[in-house]
Amino acid sequence: MRSIGFQGAFWVISAIYVFGGSPLLLLPTRHPLMAWAQNYTRAVCLLMRIIGGIDLQIYGREHLPQGPVIIACKHQSWGDGFFLFSQFKDAAFIISDQFLKYPLIGQIFRKMEAVIVDNQRGGPIGRETILARTLENLKSDNRPILVYPEGKLAALGQKHRYRKGIYYVYKYYNCPVVPAATNLGVRWLDKSWDFVPGPAAIEFLDPIAPGLPQEEFMQLLETRIEARSLEMLMDSNIDPASKTTRTRD
Repeated sequence: MRSIGFQGAFWVISAIYVFGGSPLLLLPTRHPLMAWAQNYTRAVCLLMRIIGGIDLQIYGREHLPQGPVIIACKHQSWGDGFFLFSQFKDAAFIISDQFLKYPLIGQIFRKMEAVIVDNQRGGPIGRETILARTLENLKSDNRPILVYPEGKLAALGQKHRYRKGIYYVYKYYNCPVVPAATNLGVRWLDKSWDFVPGPAAIEFLDPIAPGLPQEEFMQLLETRIEARSLEMLMDSNIDPASKTTRTRD
């Protein structure tokens, strides 16, 4: 019943915000649309709490530096994107160009000046040049960047290859990267709409200073995110190997 109730409320609210926010595309600035989108994500988080029974908390705010920052988060659940965006004013998500194929949704992301990864255009050098120019514009506005280094959802206790694109964002934005761990997948399961009521968290970890070489940066980022995310799963009384609740003595 939680799943059915949440889906019904989610799609109604999503339709209201998408169509209700479409006139904001005509304005010369992105800021009204950004505020509208943040209110939307906060509404979804409220549904997660009220209907899904998920008590989602955020820890480690003291690790967030002043000024531009890159938040690199573990991606376990559809819900973590909504929650992260709700926490940062004027944040820029890094998204795949696949989102652009959806009518109106693509226009909204463009208006929000999301960092769109185009895997088809310009080859590696061309894509890197486009990324550098995009990040230069974002940094002039001191915008935080939200990114999932794995590029897709990972099941509990598992991980995908960390994509090297995060290094180029780190390199050209030239600011700290704050790794973020989570155990939200315990409550909002992977790609499904099944909910397990209870506490969950996203935790910001020690920032990684700019200027590290690629191999060192990638290893440090992955180690911090994966190690802490696994600890959080174990603290949630979940066995990542079997994805079932463990019994404590």
